[in-house]
Order: sequence, then C-alpha cells, then structure tokens
Amino acid sequence: MSFSVQDPLTLFSQWLEEAAATEVNDPNAMALATADSDGTLSNRIVLLKGHDHHGFRFFTNYEGRKGKALEANPRAAALFHWKTLDRQVRLEGPVSRLSTEESQAYYDTRARGSRIGAWASLQSQPLPERAALEDRIAAFEAKFEGQEQFSKPDYWGGFIIQPLAMEFWRAGDFRLHERVRLTRSHPGAAWGESPLYP
Repeated sequence: MSFSVQDPLTLFSQWLEEAAATEVNDPNAMALATADSDGTLSNRIVLLKGHDHHGFRFFTNYEGRKGKALEANPRAAALFHWKTLDRQVRLEGPVSRLSTEESQAYYDTRARGSRIGAWASLQSQPLPERAALEDRIAAFEAKFEGQEQFSKPDYWGGFIIQPLAMEFWRAGDFRLHERVRLTRSHPGAAWGESPLYP
C-alpha cells in the first residue's frame, strides 16, 4: 500500500534514526552529485552532518573538485540508500555555503587528527607520493602543538542543500516499489506530494 508524507523532514528523521540501528557503517552517508561550469557530472559519498528545516549540511574542502563545482554551479542532488531497510531518499536543490561561524563550530567537534587533516590535504590535487601528505601532516602537527583548539582553514567548511524536491522510496514485491515525490517552488514554501509509478 502506498504511503503519504505529511512532513518530509519528520519522515526523513525517522528513517535515518531507524537506519542508525540497522546499518553497519555510516547510516548518514549520502551520494552527492554535482555538475561543474561546463556541465561535467561528478558523484561521491559524503557524510550528512546535520539537518533541519533549513536544509541538509555537509563539510568539505572548498578547493576540492566538489567545492569548486558547487561554487560554479550551486545545485546538487543527494541520495541516501539504506539496504538493510530497503529504503532510499533523494534530495535535489540549491546549495550555499554555511557561515564561517557554523563551519568553525562543527570543526571544533572533530577529532584532532581530522582537524589536522583538513589543513594538510590539498583535496583533489595530484599527490606525487604518500610521503608528501605525511610531511604536511607532520608540519601542521608541529604548528598546532600544545593547542587544544585552533581555527579551521579558510578553504574548509560547510555547505547546505535546501531541497526543492525530495523522493521517498520503499522496496516492494516483484519490483513494484513505493515512491512518493514532494516538490516546492522555493525553500520555505509548502510541499506538494505526488505518488509515482515504480
């Protein structure tokens, strides 16, 4: 039987919570698709690090491939797939940077090694040999020695997707899956719901 989505954020939160109890690794993992200025598509897994009525947040190096693509073409699609539950959720919408304060607040919660890593990694650039990365890590370990907290790099921070479309999918027998798509004209607008054929 088809299902109705009264509030997509509430349903997403419920499904994510259920996935956290069944998925072995990273129930907050999402496939993030972007397109750069010439339309070249790229896809990768990132981790959702917060969601509310404002949108869905993730963090990255702004100078890496995804960061540059989102600056050139600030739209994205994301997909959550929870195999143990036979469920998926899709998001599509505009993307913008989080404030420096929001990004720093999240950065401060990360493990020290991850914070050093954000400084050390020249994300998406060619790496001549692993030792080059290890040397950068050592250099930043020395720079921040004795400091419990320190600023994030200017080139690292968060983005937020404000979905204009969301689709909820549940597996059905004989591949007769249940799909409900919700759309709205702009962030903050009311959602319209449309069940879809499998």
